[in-house]
Amino acid sequence: MDSVEVFKALSNKTRLQILSWLKDPETHFPAQEQLSLDCHGVCVGQIQIKCGLSQSTVSEYLSLLQRTGLVTATRVGQWTYYKRNEEGIKLLEQFIQNEI
Repeated sequence: MDSVEVFKALSNKTRLQILSWLKDPETHFPAQEQLSLDCHGVCVGQIQIKCGLSQSTVSEYLSLLQRTGLVTATRVGQWTYYKRNEEGIKLLEQFIQNEI
């Protein structure tokens, strides 16, 4: 985990909101027809609607969160679903407790 990149990713209000929403997706997003929010994650389109930003901006934000290990992506057909990477978040928590 590159701590500097992680903290850069977390320095944006919308990216922080996305992580917060993905912590409890059933509260923040509508149910998806065939895929579980908890198992597969949330479709990028639903995240984009909630953010109110362009799809390219949201995709860039999600890509950064994925590169830093804070979210994972699952591709199903033409759609990509994102969910929090709890292992990556635990690593960040350990880093903060041990190093800062």
